[in-house]
Amino acid sequence: MSTEPSRGSKNSPEENRLPFEPRQKRQKKPKTTPSTAPQKTASGQGKSPGANKEAMAIPEVVSKRMVRRMALLCGVPTFMGIATFFVSYLLSTNVGLKLPNVAVVLVSMGFFGLGVLGLSYGLLSASWDENTPGTNLGWQEFTTNWGRMTSAWRSARQKTTN
Repeated sequence: MSTEPSRGSKNSPEENRLPFEPRQKRQKKPKTTPSTAPQKTASGQGKSPGANKEAMAIPEVVSKRMVRRMALLCGVPTFMGIATFFVSYLLSTNVGLKLPNVAVVLVSMGFFGLGVLGLSYGLLSASWDENTPGTNLGWQEFTTNWGRMTSAWRSARQKTTN
């Protein structure tokens, strides 16, 4: 069970924002012409509205948590997919058991597919809150993060249709 407060509470949207979420909605940039291009500062770099990338960066604690889960949940099935070829070769040369090529390819493709799913699940099952480590299995975090993603997709789709 997660001790994280409900995101749908009476709190303001600012309090529900994750540390790496932008504080405000981005507006579309108007096309710039040479006369309206951002002016360069004394240091030689132009000032643009998205210059503060550090504020939108994923915190290091969260990214390490994601990488650990992705490495485990993607690495093991991928290793098994590669090992399938070696095991089938050893079975055919040492034991004399000739496996159909299609069976070997399908089994290895199944493991590679599990690796892709593990990569996605590892990313979404990590807690995106810096202060909450999350659970071992990560199902609660997965459902929360999946809900955030789908709501972001819906709002983006509504903006493009309007």
